[in-house]
Amino acid sequence: MKKVVVTGGSGLLGQWVVKEFLEQGYEVINSDFKKPEEPLCQTVTTDLTNLGEVYGVLQGADAVVHLAAIPQAYLVSNERTFENNVMSTYNILEAAEGLGIKKVVLASSESSYGICFAKNPLEPKYVPMDEDHPQLPEDSYGLSKIVNEQTAEAINRRSGMQVVSFRLGNVISPEMYANFPSFIHDATQRDRILWSYIDTRDAATACVKAVEVDGLGAVALNLAADETSMDIKSRDLMKNRFPRTEIRGSIDGFESLLNSDKAKQLLGWNPIHVWRDYVNV
Repeated sequence: MKKVVVTGGSGLLGQWVVKEFLEQGYEVINSDFKKPEEPLCQTVTTDLTNLGEVYGVLQGADAVVHLAAIPQAYLVSNERTFENNVMSTYNILEAAEGLGIKKVVLASSESSYGICFAKNPLEPKYVPMDEDHPQLPEDSYGLSKIVNEQTAEAINRRSGMQVVSFRLGNVISPEMYANFPSFIHDATQRDRILWSYIDTRDAATACVKAVEVDGLGAVALNLAADETSMDIKSRDLMKNRFPRTEIRGSIDGFESLLNSDKAKQLLGWNPIHVWRDYVNV
């Protein structure tokens, strides 16, 4: 049985990642500062900004899924957000290398593209937005995610460790679909995230695949559902909110404007949960 440490395993996404790894037969350790609502495995309280504690919790692990972070901009002070997110990720990668761990998965974010938390509205250069789109954040949260991706590349160059960074869309757990009727007909809502989302269960399966697939090096991958979170066609959303943005390819329906094709290709992953299956439109 392989052992995986999930940091932030008590959180919105983390609890689903823990559950998925357990269902796939892994031994799982949850590293978090709080206990989960549903205790599925051992939880080790860890200060991830302390390298010694990180070494301790990662001992014996075959892989790490690092989800723990201050989860958005302006939730706490800018400097605390940057310091926490950057140093915790650096420590995870540094300790993983020192312990000979070969696979790490990081939670990056679509916020790294800069649109989400821009003080002055920032339009995407093109959609669907893929991983080659410029990353232009002005906030410490988005900047921390870019630094983390570059740290992953540095560790990979140094050690050959495989590090997959998921640029996650808005993470939605099953009970959150009850909120969808409040915004699905209003293009002005959720435009800063290009109306994207990813079901926690689909994100969890991607994490497992990122641990099980070999030869990826250090790579950043978008992770989003195949459709937007809206009951408005994608071209109409763009026309309403970002009329000057280039639309690439054929978009005739409700296609996602955050492109996850690279994740599908490299991981053999496909999202299966669509909000329309849970919401009476």
